[in-house]
Amino acid sequence: MRCELLDYELPEALIASRPPEERDGARLLLIDRGRRAGEVEHAAIRDLDRYIDRGALVIVNDTKVVPARLFGRKRGTGGQVELFLLHRLDEAPAGAEDLGRGPQESAPRSERWRAMGRASKPIRPGSVLDLEREGALVAEVLERAEDGVLTVQLSSPAGLSVAAAIDAYGHVPLPPYLGRGDDASDRERYQTIFARVPGAVAAPTAGLHLSPGLVERLRANGVEIASVTLHVGLGTFQPVTADDLDLHPMHAEVYSIPDATAVAVAAARERGAPVIAIGTTVVRALETAADPARIGLVRAQSGETRLLIQPGYRFRVVDALLTNFHLPRSTLLALVFAFAGRERTLLAYRAAIDAGYRFYSYGDAMLIRGADAP
Repeated sequence: MRCELLDYELPEALIASRPPEERDGARLLLIDRGRRAGEVEHAAIRDLDRYIDRGALVIVNDTKVVPARLFGRKRGTGGQVELFLLHRLDEAPAGAEDLGRGPQESAPRSERWRAMGRASKPIRPGSVLDLEREGALVAEVLERAEDGVLTVQLSSPAGLSVAAAIDAYGHVPLPPYLGRGDDASDRERYQTIFARVPGAVAAPTAGLHLSPGLVERLRANGVEIASVTLHVGLGTFQPVTADDLDLHPMHAEVYSIPDATAVAVAAARERGAPVIAIGTTVVRALETAADPARIGLVRAQSGETRLLIQPGYRFRVVDALLTNFHLPRSTLLALVFAFAGRERTLLAYRAAIDAGYRFYSYGDAMLIRGADAP
């Protein structure tokens, strides 16, 4: 797919910098793949239960966003520095607490991480960074790769585990297009109600819309809810710069499909119920784990996925998709093109822009249902 085909014009005023007042208070654009392109309906997220069939299987992403942005100074020079944690290189010890759950005796006081750094001058190996207040964290830079990614040794002189110190002092890694720093409210609102497994540096944004009340109504309507884990990486915001999407270096993301979810998908197929993905991250996890021998089913498995979904891809698991409105020239938009069709998607985006919908992470959403039109 040619990169320029992923372009569209968006008024800057429609980029949502804050979430709606209520978690399920966003607007919802409805698209039916069996209808003529351009035919859309306008609804509300809080009414989502009206548009999901009884008995359907809804699958969410239970990844938890790590407060991955750390600020501090270079020891010796006092120069300001920002560190953006990408992923931990050390395995967590058995029995250690997850990020966000507080310190535990067995949790490590030192860990190696991959990170990106920003300062007035390049951050070189051997640099020591004093991060956040009261010496909560110290980072020793061990290596700097050609692409600028750092390997750092994080330690917590304050006596906390590294996990607890990051959770206590780190900042929510809001996308740069929001045009603001994080505040106390983002600790809750840039996290889904399903967040359980720490590891993401960006939220699975479609899941942000689901409130406890909405989930309760879905379940009361006979909808089953299952989960996968896919740790959203910084590459999710990486724009496509190659002329051809086939040449784009797709980022890797860690995922896991539990046994219970594989069983739930099989049961949904048995009863003829649709599988509905809450977000593109769920799509990538499910389609990566699609059983090649049994169309429509998935295998319980874990690993890394570099799956790039673009027009021409044949979906084997996902029947419907709830998703936010995505950045131009992004692999996420390419995935939506593949699922709904490029013309249908762009016409829907135009309808959303004309109606004043809010875009991107804290914005409104669209529900794509129905079989492909012949």
